[in-house]
Amino acid sequence: MTVAWTKHRFSGGLLALDTTNTVVLRGDPANSFDRFEDAAEIARFAEAASGFRSAELGGRRLSFHASDAAARQIVVLREAADRLFREAAASGALPTAMLPDFLRASAACLDGSDERIGADGMPFGGRSAPMRFEAALAVSALSLLSGDAWTKIRICRNCGWLFLDRSRNASRLWCDMSVCGNRNKARRHYERRKQAEGEAVNA
Repeated sequence: MTVAWTKHRFSGGLLALDTTNTVVLRGDPANSFDRFEDAAEIARFAEAASGFRSAELGGRRLSFHASDAAARQIVVLREAADRLFREAAASGALPTAMLPDFLRASAACLDGSDERIGADGMPFGGRSAPMRFEAALAVSALSLLSGDAWTKIRICRNCGWLFLDRSRNASRLWCDMSVCGNRNKARRHYERRKQAEGEAVNA
């Protein structure tokens, strides 16, 4: 099924977290599904990310040349990043036991890359040519280990997605207030109404 890669799909705040969120309902094995199961969707995701993550990428476009090997590398890194940063968000500490898998997956995605990254205004290198999505994913994921970046990762209380909390007082609860925040509000309103109706019947 073709995915509409809308702004909401990029609520993670960083390419690496947006990518972890391509698995829907991770905490519900019976209903969970992977939007990257079709490699064609990885290419479409990379194209959409070029726009929605333009600031992070310094204007660099992303490319994905579909192959089973590249798709596997991306999925392996996505899963290693989700395990590492989900545990960090839940516990408030980076689990060193998970770092080797994460670093090996990042290295695999960077293998064969000949980029020059990190210059001011060009965090992902020059803009003259597209960057391989798997290499950009590794750079984005590794950036979360810099300074205290990982401490800003949160788990959405509604959908379970990972997101970067850049709010002033670090109090965000939802990956996307217009979607998950409003769903939570609607659910609480429904529960209060049902409770009030029940109390009226029993009065």
